[in-house]
Amino acid sequence: MTQTRADEQAVATADIGVIGLAVMGENLILNMASKGFTVAAFNRTTSKVTEFVEGRAMGHTILGAYDLPEFVGLLKRPRKVMLMVKAGAAVDTFIDMLVPLLEPGDIIIDGGNTYYPDTVRREAAMREKGLYFIGTGVSGGEEGALTGPSIMPGGSREAWPAVQPIFQGIAARVADGTPCCDWVGDGGAGHFVKMVHNGIEYADMQMIAEAYSLLRGTLGLTPQEIGAVFTEWNRGELNSYLIEITADILTKLDEETGQPLVEMILDTAGQKGTGKWTSVEALDVGSPAATITEAVYARAISALKEERVAASRVLKGPLPQPAPDRELFIEQVRRALYASKIAAYAQGFQLMDLSARENGWTLDFGSIAMMWRGGCIIRAQFLDRIKEAYDAQRSLNNLLLAPYFSDIMAEHQAAWRQVIASAVLGGTWIPAFSSALAYYDGYRSERLPANILQAQRDYFGAHTYERTDRPRGEFFHTNWTGRGGTTASSTYNA
Repeated sequence: MTQTRADEQAVATADIGVIGLAVMGENLILNMASKGFTVAAFNRTTSKVTEFVEGRAMGHTILGAYDLPEFVGLLKRPRKVMLMVKAGAAVDTFIDMLVPLLEPGDIIIDGGNTYYPDTVRREAAMREKGLYFIGTGVSGGEEGALTGPSIMPGGSREAWPAVQPIFQGIAARVADGTPCCDWVGDGGAGHFVKMVHNGIEYADMQMIAEAYSLLRGTLGLTPQEIGAVFTEWNRGELNSYLIEITADILTKLDEETGQPLVEMILDTAGQKGTGKWTSVEALDVGSPAATITEAVYARAISALKEERVAASRVLKGPLPQPAPDRELFIEQVRRALYASKIAAYAQGFQLMDLSARENGWTLDFGSIAMMWRGGCIIRAQFLDRIKEAYDAQRSLNNLLLAPYFSDIMAEHQAAWRQVIASAVLGGTWIPAFSSALAYYDGYRSERLPANILQAQRDYFGAHTYERTDRPRGEFFHTNWTGRGGTTASSTYNA
């Protein structure tokens, strides 16, 4: 430190410091200041500090710093430093620079979209140095960061009391005033829950896009007409932020052409990796999350624009189908969308359950649903129903088994199946809708054809099998050809 202890005490007035003045960092700082907190701000490119302090931060309780010693010297003990920088190497670089300037009991917070194993590693490394580390998911985009995001902190539990007033003070709130922020769990639990949030977000967005495609392609509705349909849907059980903004998107006109702006946007979608991480995690722990994974693949196939254009001239689809009844089909698509959405959320919560057991976390799924109820991208009315389901049965294995959701699936599945059948016959691409139904049908099946799979595995690899007439956990091997031996390879995970 460059200051004496007396000098340091004189300037240590900031409740928290934030490093990184991109849009999210700036907006979080302004949010904190608006709630009465004094915030120190630093950016590696120091001209951004000047620009911020003399611009948007003017008149707020925001202190600019131009090097890290000055920045750390502005912070009250225990010092709380929040990193809002690009995930990956940049986080480690700043941690390495901060550690010599901090003291035992100080707190480093990573607020980026970090892969949760990195948070596990960093928390353990900081603990060895006497420091606390929090990995926190922040959802809501730039508007949420400014007005109230959903915040999902995890890591060093001992640090939570020091940051709780700040995080819960700036978070979005549900109708009863509950903040959309609570402690998630140890290690990488916070970033893990944010990762699954983003995986569900991928699925939700893809399903909404498929509903648009069905109404556009099958019924020939204009974007403005579909926007009106979405606005109506947003008044009912599909009420959500994503439905709301999609209605706005569909009615926006391009200033240059006067055409619907959505029609002028190239059909290729980007991604930053969190959806892929969710799919990889699901594969690692053996949790079926096909709809989330299909949403990731949907973005991948959208990126093959030139190949798709060329293929469209070679690969033939079915003949046009008769147009269905307009109002009936719109209602069927609405029901199919809601049923698919429930299946995708069921996959996400099932993944969190299985991964929590694997990592030794105790996750409160009702609390997580409330953290997602406001501020975040997937905020939706039906998250209240998810909380009710877990409040009623904390050991619930799958959301589909809760009475509200099982009733909805029974009520909506005829329309869901009809929509998918119509899409398949008409050659309309609906991977999320289809995989959601496949998940539902697989989960509700008492008997699946996996007996054939395991017989095949035992035939060519002596991987053994269990029998229907013997207790679980007993394994058997058959010499299928008469040429093999009696030695088995290994048991299997099921």
